Amino acid sequence: MMDRLEGFYADILHAIDLIEGFLDQGKITTFDGYSKHILVKSAVERQLGIIGEAVNQVRKLDPRHPIPEADRIVQFRNRLIHSYDSIDDTFVWPILTKHLPELKAVIQGRAK
Repeated sequence: MMDRLEGFYADILHAIDLIEGFLDQGKITTFDGYSKHILVKSAVERQLGIIGEAVNQVRKLDPRHPIPEADRIVQFRNRLIHSYDSIDDTFVWPILTKHLPELKAVIQGRAK
């Protein structure tokens, strides 16, 4: 179980690193830049879906997980996957700029 759990944590960090790379490659530093870059948006949304699924698996394996807002992360993943046509960039941008760095810090700093 611990190996699987560590794998899901690694998946979360990898997805965050990819998102950061996509934003850097696209030279995206503003909401306007993000909202106009369809290729980056598509790649970012895919990785957010992966993060949500990995968080869901962590919740199942370890109910005492250290992930804050895990329910909201999974709910967003479900919306992203099942209601993709209602995703609003004004909702995604704060996830990228505020919540992902916080999630990354929590995952990197958790006790192993």
